[in-house]
Amino acid sequence: MDNRIGEMQMFLRVVESGSFSEAARLSMTTPSTISKLIARVETRLGVRLLERSTRRLSVTPEGQLYYERAQALIGDLDDMEHVLTTGSVRPGGIIRINASVAFGALAVEPLLPEFWYAYPDIVVDLSLSDELTDLYLDRTDIAFRVGALQDSNLTARHIGTARRKIVGSPDYLSRFGTPQSIDDLDRHKCLGFNFRRAAPVWPLQEKGRIADRIVRGPLLANNGETVRRLTLRGAGLARLGDYHVRNDIKAGRLVEVLAQTDAQDEEEIHALYLGSKQTPQRVKVFLDFIIPRLQAYMRA
Repeated sequence: MDNRIGEMQMFLRVVESGSFSEAARLSMTTPSTISKLIARVETRLGVRLLERSTRRLSVTPEGQLYYERAQALIGDLDDMEHVLTTGSVRPGGIIRINASVAFGALAVEPLLPEFWYAYPDIVVDLSLSDELTDLYLDRTDIAFRVGALQDSNLTARHIGTARRKIVGSPDYLSRFGTPQSIDDLDRHKCLGFNFRRAAPVWPLQEKGRIADRIVRGPLLANNGETVRRLTLRGAGLARLGDYHVRNDIKAGRLVEVLAQTDAQDEEEIHALYLGSKQTPQRVKVFLDFIIPRLQAYMRA
């Protein structure tokens, strides 16, 4: 009988590592051995799972489905082994979670001790980054996304709405003045992000319509927490989510400016996951635990 679980595990490793050579290194075998194994699976299934080129591998729609089901099946096997070895029917195993630096640190992290009290056998593998991750390639169970969702076969659960605010420290505003209009931003240092190759753009409300305003300043960062910390130190103005700066505003460490220009500058926050009948129990209980608490956090 062929080792289909081993084939699935090897396919997951190839997809997640991005190449036969890296998967071979991790598995202590040869790329040709892995290539033949994947080819054998494709022949048996009668579909192509991977598109091969000299530069990279890409997953076909059929390969994506195979990846999703294989990941869920292996997760169920891990759960079964946990029950058998510990004698416990409580959910266990690893949940891989991705969130932006600010949302993860402020909203997700404080809830984890309470979650572990209820589910002590679940390990949370938490990665914080403002760059988008591929749930399939990075083998992520749940990703918290701020902003518009791309079309995909992922399941999304709504958490709340974040309104962007332009803020500055009292020290910065005392030295450079408080902007009274959008045009005043041309004379201010505006801290931005490096997600785009072009200059940072702030969508602001001007004369009843939303206009993209190019802003310039001394910083381009890859996460909102770096921008917030430097704003607190008086480096310039920043445009950040209200959940990210509300404690600073309440404490007087930051001051909102140009509130009239960003009244409709909102972004939705969702939890994304590979929703299906095969969703592991540990993922289900985490979602059921954390989503209502995050929704309450966003409403506060």
